[in-house]
Amino acid sequence: MNVWGLVLAGGSGTRFGGPKQFQMLGHQRLVDWSVERARATCDAVALVVPEPEAWDGEPVDACVAGGGTHAASTRNGLAAIPDDADIVMIVTVSHPLASEDLFARVRDALIAGWADDVASVAPVVGLPDALKEVEGDAVTSSVDKTALVAVQAPSAFRARLLREATAQGSAPEEHELIEAICGRILTVPVEDTNLHITT
Repeated sequence: MNVWGLVLAGGSGTRFGGPKQFQMLGHQRLVDWSVERARATCDAVALVVPEPEAWDGEPVDACVAGGGTHAASTRNGLAAIPDDADIVMIVTVSHPLASEDLFARVRDALIAGWADDVASVAPVVGLPDALKEVEGDAVTSSVDKTALVAVQAPSAFRARLLREATAQGSAPEEHELIEAICGRILTVPVEDTNLHITT
């Protein structure tokens, strides 16, 4: 299997208050952590950044500019990945502490499910808090969270199906596009340390 990592670091960081991909976490930037993990677990790495000519981190196999949305950045990154790629792992700088073991488990779960037409694998975590529906500032009902999970990163996709799904529409995250083409998605549990940096 030819595995490409696609590191999405082209956002403007609106919720964060600026381009969070270039903020320091320990001794290196968030984007550097993501590139490092992708390089260690994938055959090649494509990077999406705001200005590709300004990339000054570890070498990558392709570097392109992001788009105006997450979906546009994904499409730009996919366009830089050769057609013979079998698997694309979507890596986000919002989860810089994802371990090499998690990368490998997500990738290997997709490979193991190849014969069963698995389209993608999502790392997920259960929801610890109670969920409520509200109108304004008033609770209207409780939500059964038994079957609910939060999707984190990295995720693994059959490259051909990811290209097909992204060509047909846009969504805040890629698994939603796989659902739209009726692709089968498996899950693997994540580590407690795979924190999502939002603010």
